[in-house]
Amino acid sequence: MVRLQDDFFEAINGDWEKTAVIPNDKPRTGGFSDLSDEIEQWLMTTTAKWQNGDMIPESPILKNFVAYHRLTIDTKTRDELGTSPVQPLIKKYQSYTSFADFASHIVELEKSGFPNALPLGVEPDFKDAQTNVLWAGALSILLPDTTYYEKDHAQGKILLAKFREEQESLLPHFGFSKSETTELIDQYLALDARAANVVLSQEENHEYAKLYHPYDWQQFTNLAPELPLNDILTELIGQKPDKIIVPEERFWAAADQFYSEKAWPLLKAYLIVTVANQFTSYLSDELRVLGGQYQRELTGLPEAMASQKAAVYLAAQPFNQAIGVYYAQDNFSPAAKIDVEHKVATMIDVFKQRLQSNQWLDDATRQKAIIKLNTIVPHIGYPEKLPERLYKKIVHPGMTLFDTATQFRQIEIAHTWAQWHQPVDRSEWHMPAHLVNAYYDPQQNQIVFPAAILQAPFYSLKQSSSANYGGIGAVIAHEISHAFDTNGASFDEYGSLNNWWTTADFSAFKLRTDKIVKQFDGLDSYGAKVNGKLTVSENVADLGGLAAALAAAKLDSDFSATAFFESWATIWRMKARPEYMRLLAASDPHGPAALRVNVQVKNFDEFFDAFDVRPDDKMWLASNDRVQIW
Repeated sequence: MVRLQDDFFEAINGDWEKTAVIPNDKPRTGGFSDLSDEIEQWLMTTTAKWQNGDMIPESPILKNFVAYHRLTIDTKTRDELGTSPVQPLIKKYQSYTSFADFASHIVELEKSGFPNALPLGVEPDFKDAQTNVLWAGALSILLPDTTYYEKDHAQGKILLAKFREEQESLLPHFGFSKSETTELIDQYLALDARAANVVLSQEENHEYAKLYHPYDWQQFTNLAPELPLNDILTELIGQKPDKIIVPEERFWAAADQFYSEKAWPLLKAYLIVTVANQFTSYLSDELRVLGGQYQRELTGLPEAMASQKAAVYLAAQPFNQAIGVYYAQDNFSPAAKIDVEHKVATMIDVFKQRLQSNQWLDDATRQKAIIKLNTIVPHIGYPEKLPERLYKKIVHPGMTLFDTATQFRQIEIAHTWAQWHQPVDRSEWHMPAHLVNAYYDPQQNQIVFPAAILQAPFYSLKQSSSANYGGIGAVIAHEISHAFDTNGASFDEYGSLNNWWTTADFSAFKLRTDKIVKQFDGLDSYGAKVNGKLTVSENVADLGGLAAALAAAKLDSDFSATAFFESWATIWRMKARPEYMRLLAASDPHGPAALRVNVQVKNFDEFFDAFDVRPDDKMWLASNDRVQIW
């Protein structure tokens, strides 16, 4: 039997793990996943009733969801159509005779919702978070991170071989001969390798403040002289932009490797393979399963999702916000909403008190931090209104699944481009209410807690206060802490990139965050090594969240440190496939679940006292090595 004092995570979750079964179509099971599975069952049961004509909601949006779901579950028609919905599209790409010919059709492809290899988009300006501006990204790469392309990365080679194997099975269904298939794959992978040489790594991509590189528009267009950017943007937004933000500077400095006549053979193949792969979920069931083979290799899944379940998720995608509101109104009580709102207010107040008593911040910086804290806007349960564009997603009789899905994409794309130089809509949520998650938006200085996460094991009116603080309380405080993590600390109370720190204070902050990097860096996770720099912002938020939640829990007369820390360990219980955990180690800014428990609790004196952890125990950490930031 594992002792609490030697491996806290294992001691709390070990018995559960012995009997826990990972579903064959899932990469993991555990705290978050168990809740997600329950909501999945709710989704399957509810949508089945709607398909039978029972209890169909009055909402016009959800009525269109029901109609769209009817298309996704019609596997007979989908199987009969096979690849025919996509064949005209593939012929369109094959017909382009040159890069110039293709480039003249980019706007048409973009507005139609089809691949065009132009990674431009509209997002809030880092320096003026109230306004949407143009951003330039990069082509996506096939492997989880740029590090996978290094010569000595064994798993990278294995995954590339698995991708080739998948494509050799898939592409012939679209009419390609064996030799054509081999050439397409070779050219696709050649362009992918080029991109991997210049795009940001996962670690670089998660250092937000370093991503802000504004370019004068003319200066940017000079980077890709063969790409008619002036014509493209004039058609998309009605005029030439004044500026563009370019986080992917290396990629655009090498633009001729992707957007030129000499690169056209590779880019053409890249686009054709992308088209064949991007729409498999809308085609026959055989193609859906074939098209997910590589992703299953990445995450270690033994089998694809069942067709009926996949059909529900496919149908839900364009309507997720509306489904989330329906779920929350049906499952999230007013009493729970009031109680969670009280906990959020308490947590913000505790955080404020901790800032006011902070010993290593200058008073000017401390006051700025408190101002930022006072202006955080919490959203609890579900949004008050749904985006207007959801009402435009109408299923017209006689239209195929593929054509209807294309129409829905076009609505979203038109909305995105219409946001250029418009005020940021701060009322729209970035995740639906039936998703088991939460987030902090540094550009809007908002914390959002969907209804789905506001239930056991994270939260329950039946649990003790200390257990709730160790669960949802720590999650709430984690999101508040993101306002002051290694990314959030660079944004002011308005969500704009703004250095509100003194030089000495930021140096003191970095000294502490570097200790968190050191605590996690190089630790083992299923044979992979944790990247302390990649995970630092989430680890800082975990530490700050635990500290504030613990302080709040202590305010109650029935405080129990044992219940608090055991609840923290319980919400992170996880049993996962090794392939999935190695993938997370390479690409996820969150640390592995077991380490989020075992490494973090060792920073708290109360943990050692509650469980009588002594210097000879494996969970021991000397007091001078324990880190506290917020």
